[in-house]
Amino acid sequence: MLSVRCKDETTFKVTEQLWKVYNTPKDFRDAPIERLEELVHSTGTYRVKAAHLKEIGRIIHDDYHDRVPEAKEELLKLPGVGNKVANCVLVNSFGIPAIPVDTHVHRISNRIGWVKTKDPNKTELELEKIFPRSEWIILNFTLVSFGKNICKPLQPMCLECPVADRCMKNGIFFKDGKPHVEPKPIKSTQDISGKSRREKRKAINNYRLQRIGWIKISAHI
Repeated sequence: MLSVRCKDETTFKVTEQLWKVYNTPKDFRDAPIERLEELVHSTGTYRVKAAHLKEIGRIIHDDYHDRVPEAKEELLKLPGVGNKVANCVLVNSFGIPAIPVDTHVHRISNRIGWVKTKDPNKTELELEKIFPRSEWIILNFTLVSFGKNICKPLQPMCLECPVADRCMKNGIFFKDGKPHVEPKPIKSTQDISGKSRREKRKAINNYRLQRIGWIKISAHI
């Protein structure tokens, strides 16, 4: 819930600090709202998030006896919990197949041409039709890494992308046939001797993507 409209790096840092102070639903229920606001301030809309944390703590402690519900419909009843957050809980806490659609998943799915949607919830429904349930869990992890390292929002590394020839490149604009910003190479232990600079980058990215599952899901492009 803290990750909504907040960078992952900030969310991880705040969560780590938060758990050092409060780590049970009862702790959050009884925590002073001012202290919660102070701890989550850097995540944005901190007053709303602090209020949600306190209320979620109360509900889980009082109504669910300190056990986070495993059913999506129950998770969606919690304040501040939408489809993406509920799916993240299902995937990360319970290993239940779901597709959390964040900004990376939504952007890349439309850019590649898998879907043509403006609403993340509709993107989720369309992706569920395309991918078998067995691949739902790896989809978010794969596309988030892909979106941060290659298929970036403003500086997509199309010339080094291993699936560029099968991507529709929706919403991407080129200058003189090339992306505007020269991408930085990603370090790897793969043997890339004897290759050109561009070939090295593509080989490195291809190696990294194989490790995170992209090659498996790219078969659906």
